[in-house]
Amino acid sequence: MFTGIIEEIGIIKAVQRGAKSVKLTASASLVLEDIKTGDSISTNGICLTVVSYDASSFTVEVMPETIRRTNLNKLSVGSIVNLERALLLSDRLGGHLVSGHIDGVGKVIRRWEEDNAVWLSIGAEAAVLRYIVEKGSVALDGISLTVASVSPRTFEVSVIPHTRDITIISDRQPGDLVNIECDMIAKYIEKFVKPGYPGTKIDMNFLEKNDFLY
Repeated sequence: MFTGIIEEIGIIKAVQRGAKSVKLTASASLVLEDIKTGDSISTNGICLTVVSYDASSFTVEVMPETIRRTNLNKLSVGSIVNLERALLLSDRLGGHLVSGHIDGVGKVIRRWEEDNAVWLSIGAEAAVLRYIVEKGSVALDGISLTVASVSPRTFEVSVIPHTRDITIISDRQPGDLVNIECDMIAKYIEKFVKPGYPGTKIDMNFLEKNDFLY
């Protein structure tokens, strides 16, 4: 589990491609401080497992399913990536709960500036947009952001200077692909209230009986 608060930017040092998979090595410093084999590091928003490391880098293996659902296949030697270590239960939750499991890839449609903020309009499929809520949370390449507005085909976020300075979002331009993880709460609620779910039926009678309606 992560918070979407990026700790540092890493640089891809090696890419070993398999038939459908890839092994990536990224340089880092902060996320290596207490690292051990088997740890999880969010890399552009994707929860990846450390298989080896040294004093200045770590290596992860990416399976075909992850390649299909994310923008990691676009990485090459020299690419920069957002990095965040897994959340400790004693940490402050400065962003929002992020699982590191990507829902889909979106495309930057438009980028513009407004005073100290940079706006991005992100195009996404309907299957992703259904979970995007105005003023709700979304993770883009692992960055916890607030959704400013939503339309039938896009959503928009506004990024403060600090976030631009410490993440790779400052490099995102129209046409670039970004990993999207929707707020997990919406997905669980949908599952629980979906007809046929083997559990308590949540309807207006249930809500009234349990004092949710006033």
